[in-house]
Amino acid sequence: MARESRDTRGPRDRGDKRPSEREAGEELIEKLVSINRVAKVVKGGRRFGFAALVVTGDGRGRVGYGSGKAREVPEAIRKATEQAKRSMIRVPLREGRTLHHDILGHFGAGKVQLRSATQGTGIIAGGPMRAIFEALGVQDVVAKSIGTSNPHNMIKATFEALRAIEGPRAVAARRGKRVADIIGTQGKREGGVEVVEAANG
Repeated sequence: MARESRDTRGPRDRGDKRPSEREAGEELIEKLVSINRVAKVVKGGRRFGFAALVVTGDGRGRVGYGSGKAREVPEAIRKATEQAKRSMIRVPLREGRTLHHDILGHFGAGKVQLRSATQGTGIIAGGPMRAIFEALGVQDVVAKSIGTSNPHNMIKATFEALRAIEGPRAVAARRGKRVADIIGTQGKREGGVEVVEAANG
């Protein structure tokens, strides 16, 4: 009588990797946006530490941000980087270099305006927003911050805008149309067939 063999090996024995281990093998772009000295009031007085704000991306349409606090600067940066890796989102890019459409983002007192740009424009943005676009892989964009200059609010407002960006495929699926119908006017204005083929590809 044949005996049924069972695989008793664990995930590590089979060579399976957790998501964090797979991401560790990727080459990610890490940008330190800000680091501040903070204080916590305790019974014996004030305990000082550091708070770091980090943006992480793969340069190919994925980006995330995170913050971390610790007694030492390297530990605060490490915590912020780990949180940024866990919170990465995917943003559809047009031709892999700019945004598909203009968008507004709002968070708290922070308000940002993101506009797609023609090839060769470069990244026209300052401070935290520039770090986000460089980590995301955007090459041409015009961004403006309206209101607060707090880096936390600026980054959160920018991410609210990036989450709302839709590519031609998503818009076509939602409206029940073809991708060529969605960007037909834009295709005629920017070279027609090449833009449509890039969207369908």
